[in-house]
Amino acid sequence: MPASDQMPSDLATLSAKEVEVLRLLAAGHTVKSIAVRLERSEASINERLRDARRKTGVGSSRELARLLDAQEIWDKKIELSGNAVNSDPSPQLPTGRQTTKGTATMLIALPILAVGLALAADPPQSPPEPLPAKAAVAPASPLAGRWALDLERIPASERPLGVTIAFTRSDDGRWTTEVDIAQPDGARQHAASTAATDGTPVGITGNMSFIDSVALRQPAADTLVMTLGKKGAPVSTRVYTVSKDRRSMTETIIWASGELPKLETTYFHRVG
Repeated sequence: MPASDQMPSDLATLSAKEVEVLRLLAAGHTVKSIAVRLERSEASINERLRDARRKTGVGSSRELARLLDAQEIWDKKIELSGNAVNSDPSPQLPTGRQTTKGTATMLIALPILAVGLALAADPPQSPPEPLPAKAAVAPASPLAGRWALDLERIPASERPLGVTIAFTRSDDGRWTTEVDIAQPDGARQHAASTAATDGTPVGITGNMSFIDSVALRQPAADTLVMTLGKKGAPVSTRVYTVSKDRRSMTETIIWASGELPKLETTYFHRVG
């Protein structure tokens, strides 16, 4: 796994003031609006961000803010309802980390959303770029549409024939996610869910037995955070972030573990 995909081990060294600024940055504020809100100068806010980057070794303030946001969401351990189970009687499939990376990306697709994390590197020590305002997704949401897995980035031994994810937003603000995976042996996997972005777990239909519920959060218009569960226990959290040109999407996977979770990243391109 590339070093840039690792969760910083020094988040605990951040001061309360640095965490406060990073939380506001993750929520969509700019340096200027943060300075006004905290009644501080822009130079003072930039200094706090520089100190935070120095402590953690992360070169981008925006990336660090999103990593911190994802970690805090993980720590909250969104309660997954044990009643949200897969009602589809389809045969059981390989579970957990033993599935191929192509299957893992499928989890991504599900209620696709998720606390997004576009690990786009900004030049070190540079002021952060403005983030999208934290608001409800507009009808022309960057996330809406159909996405295909970039197979060239998957090891040949783990590569599926294809993985697609389709996201549709309804008028009431809920997201319907449909994931389809085609394996080299001809097997087909499908999963679907419809959920609001309030963190409430809902059931997943389809033939993916390693998950039965999903909870969604949307910290920004171009980012969705999805927590997948099985029998009330968290399996993974996935953060989907769409690029500025809306042509590509990054999926950052945070696997459940007893310690600081490890990250891995997959990539999708728009096909519809």
